[in-house]
Amino acid sequence: MKLQDLDLKAAALEKEIATLPKQVAHIEKQLDAALRKLDVDQAALVGNQRERKKLEDDIKVQDQKISKLKDQTLGAKTNEQYKAFQHEIEFCQAEIRKAEDRILELMTESEPLDKAVKTAQALLKKEKDRVEQEKDKARQRTEEDQKFLAQIRDDRAKVVSGLDPKFQQHYERIRKRWHGVVIADATDGRCSACRIALRPQFFQDLRHSEKVQFCESCGRILLYNPPVNLEHEMHSVRSAN
Repeated sequence: MKLQDLDLKAAALEKEIATLPKQVAHIEKQLDAALRKLDVDQAALVGNQRERKKLEDDIKVQDQKISKLKDQTLGAKTNEQYKAFQHEIEFCQAEIRKAEDRILELMTESEPLDKAVKTAQALLKKEKDRVEQEKDKARQRTEEDQKFLAQIRDDRAKVVSGLDPKFQQHYERIRKRWHGVVIADATDGRCSACRIALRPQFFQDLRHSEKVQFCESCGRILLYNPPVNLEHEMHSVRSAN
């Protein structure tokens, strides 16, 4: 019973130790949402700034065209040429007004975008801090589990050293087959593991024999451990006194 208890505890610790790296990976993935939010907001802000810069450059180009057209207007020899230059100047001026209007729109849009980026950055920092705390807890838990596991393995070695080697072979064979559950209770006349009822004669032998008995169905070691009737025990003690 002591050996099985140690083995089950060791199995639970080994499972948890193996699971913790996956938990850490899952914790790190929780940053993805905050990172994606920041990426989207930053991309929107950068796009806003890039469009404004392009429009400002377009305005400079249009201003240069207007300057050249005005110079050409002074050299116009016919009324048609003069009108053509004026028409091109008006077109450039209209393009400038359109660009300026769009720049104003983008400036209005940039304020909430900038605010969104700062909010997303603050959220990401908060999430990173939380994730690091969770990862630290997972690492600490792993260290603790490994220490407990080492102690359990030491205790197990001591228990095994006191067992009959042949019995230990039976134990290990059953443990491998049933993944750790070696001993089953048979107090109610059936194996508590496989739930198969025991033969009456076999059950009687189990109750009265000191010999280790194995379930005829699943092969586990059977334990007969009836509950103690305290009232009966107290009556026996009083009668003896």
